[in-house]
Amino acid sequence: MTAVACSGGGNGAIANGASAAPTKGPVKQGGTVTVAELGAIPDFIFPLPPATNQNGYNANLTQAMWPYLVYSGDGGKSVVNKKKSLFSSLDYANGNKRLTIHLKHWNWSDGRPITSRDFTFVYNLLKANYSNWNAHLVGLFPEDVAKVSTPDAHTVVLDLTTAYNADFYTDDVLSTIPLLPQHAWDKTSATGAVGDHDTTTAGAKAVYAYLQKEGAKTTAFATNPLWKVVDGPWKLAEFRSNGYYSYVPNTAYSGSAKPILGKVVMSPFTTDTPEINALRSGSSLDVASLPLNDIKQAEALKSSGYSIASVPIPGVASIMPNLHNSAVGPVLSQLYVRQAFEYLINRTQIVSKVYNGYADPGNGPVPVKAAGPWVSALERSGGPYPYSPAKARALLQTHGWKVVPGGRTTCERPGTGASQCGAGIAAGQALTFNLVYSSGRVTTDEQNAAIKSSETQAGITVNLRSEPFNTLISTIGTCTARSHPSSTCGWQLAEFGYDPYPLYPNGTGFFDAGGYNNYGGYSDARMDQLIKATEYGSSSQAFTTYEDYAARQLPWMWLPLREGLLVYRTKLQGVVPLNPFSSANTFEDWGYTK
Repeated sequence: MTAVACSGGGNGAIANGASAAPTKGPVKQGGTVTVAELGAIPDFIFPLPPATNQNGYNANLTQAMWPYLVYSGDGGKSVVNKKKSLFSSLDYANGNKRLTIHLKHWNWSDGRPITSRDFTFVYNLLKANYSNWNAHLVGLFPEDVAKVSTPDAHTVVLDLTTAYNADFYTDDVLSTIPLLPQHAWDKTSATGAVGDHDTTTAGAKAVYAYLQKEGAKTTAFATNPLWKVVDGPWKLAEFRSNGYYSYVPNTAYSGSAKPILGKVVMSPFTTDTPEINALRSGSSLDVASLPLNDIKQAEALKSSGYSIASVPIPGVASIMPNLHNSAVGPVLSQLYVRQAFEYLINRTQIVSKVYNGYADPGNGPVPVKAAGPWVSALERSGGPYPYSPAKARALLQTHGWKVVPGGRTTCERPGTGASQCGAGIAAGQALTFNLVYSSGRVTTDEQNAAIKSSETQAGITVNLRSEPFNTLISTIGTCTARSHPSSTCGWQLAEFGYDPYPLYPNGTGFFDAGGYNNYGGYSDARMDQLIKATEYGSSSQAFTTYEDYAARQLPWMWLPLREGLLVYRTKLQGVVPLNPFSSANTFEDWGYTK
């Protein structure tokens, strides 16, 4: 499916990144590009992070070195990139219960061939350790594999326990699986010999534990011999504790998109203010994001030798409720409370005033701009909860709350009846919530200040606290009815910025019980059933039914999702059209004009 290539802003200096025509002409070999990295620091390099590691920036670090079996995005299109993927063909048979993967005849950076044994190495590690893999999708790979066979060195056959929608399995499952060098990594200690340790459960656990232990040693990211063996176009040259890191080309890369640049430097910024100052200086940054509150700088940047392109982000922005917080979990578990909260978020105004029109409206679980073919009529028409303070107040009053606009709304009629507050809510309970969010962007501060203000129209108090992304993810744990320790489940409302989607945006891993992104413990049997229907069948109606149900049920409270505005030196070719899934991380396509 091709993404809808539209942008909401109207600044003439900003091109549509999905459809922008690339600059063509001779490029010179070599050169250095410095890219601004805003908001977080990678802290794990082994490409199979533990379940407790929520740092999505680790994928930014590792994908250039160990790409996934299926590479998402080709130019500005939301499709599988067959040129950069590790397979030559995927053949589904037996009613989609058998998948034959033909691997490309590529090599690792040390000259050894990539083979089907590298796939079984990954499979064996995950089969024994999937509960400690942060990309694990409940009931899916490797749990859904009945048998793996390798007829030859470049063929893998998976016999699955269930017939799947081939688009879903290709786009959402295979796109989470990298190939790893069995000949270099199948060991249980730094001094131990490489062997076939992964072929037993005990051995696979020992190998996985060793690789995860090594993967957390940030001071050795660039020096550990393990991480020198890669199959992607880049190798890590340097990594500093402040988040600065750099790549150099993998000269043995087998793909056709071989690096032209001699070096890529990732330069960290904790907030967007020093980033825009560095751009204005015109000397230190070659690629960066343009803060949406600084769009007025676009013309000046363009005249200084930069180009600017926008691209919708495939993902979902939200406020995530902790339904198992000891203080407010019972309140947030009431759908009518989440509905009232959503009615009070003036998303249209936030898009216009905070994001200058460069944002998805946030009408539900599927982004309107980045996932056009999948968007339902309900979401296109504004979603089930357009801004309406009157409806928010009426909902609360109907369910037993004494609503005090501009004051403190409290539960007046406790109990479980239709006109009462609900289970676990005591008389006098106030609608007061603590919202913690990722710091660093002025627009996020402005958005949340606007939400805090608008919620008071129904007497809801939102206390705001911003934290650096790495601090935020270290304190927020996954909370469920069965497990909600106070040490990691003291949070009430959380906003991470956004959660990225795979090619097929069906909610797997997000809104299903036990999903790896389901930190607030939302659990609904009907939701699980509808998500599974999109996994097993290809009916567009099944997808729409899921989408509209999720939009109405509010497992998360929907927010506008900013677009990405990428600033890059005009003389740097290959940046546009922007890949919506990797945007500024396709360095191998870049080169300076001669």
